[in-house]
Amino acid sequence: MNPAEIVKTQVSMGAPNGGFSFLEMFLTAHPVVKVVMFGLLLASIWSWAIIVEKVFAFRRARREADQFEQLFWSGQSLDELYAGLSRGRTFSMASLFVAAMREWKRSVEGNIRALGGIQMRVEKVMDVTISREMEQLDRRLLFLATVGSTAPFVGLFGTVWGIMSSFSAIAASKNTSLAAVAPGISEALFATALGLLAAIPAVIFYNKFSADSSRLGQRLEAFADEFAAIVSRQIDVRT
Repeated sequence: MNPAEIVKTQVSMGAPNGGFSFLEMFLTAHPVVKVVMFGLLLASIWSWAIIVEKVFAFRRARREADQFEQLFWSGQSLDELYAGLSRGRTFSMASLFVAAMREWKRSVEGNIRALGGIQMRVEKVMDVTISREMEQLDRRLLFLATVGSTAPFVGLFGTVWGIMSSFSAIAASKNTSLAAVAPGISEALFATALGLLAAIPAVIFYNKFSADSSRLGQRLEAFADEFAAIVSRQIDVRT
């Protein structure tokens, strides 16, 4: 189909009701613009999948941390708490406690004379556990940041390409009426709209999840400091 026929097709498809559907705009767009639109649509769908998964992940992490803190400060024996938690799968702050207690018991039961280095080993284990837990929570957030920063420019690229293609078709048809210009321009601008549709939620939720991750990381660090103090007191009692 030559450029003049493309313009005629666009006019005929958009004319009946004075507007055009998103599907029509996609089907009549230039192949390059179609690729851009399809890529942005996939990026938007994947972004929303990540957003939904992270909403539940951070909610679970906060709930687990709240429940564990209630148990930890309830006065229950740490040995009993460790025995109960170590039998199942732990998350967030509970994982930090189990890892620290496991190292404490391994060191104390293995060699009572090695108390001097226990605190350093427990703190190291807690640091590694915090890093692992935060890495798990922050996984795939980089994709949201990438979509948020690049999707508008990808959409703009599709828009520029579509406008160039439309003007070439208009020049070939020698028809500069609004009915001839509007369909091609609308298709081109649709690419920018898709870019913004993908980018805006990605940016909003990336900032939200980053803030949630920072707050949870601070809670884990605070608990690690408190537990390190408990370990230090236990070492003083045993020496």
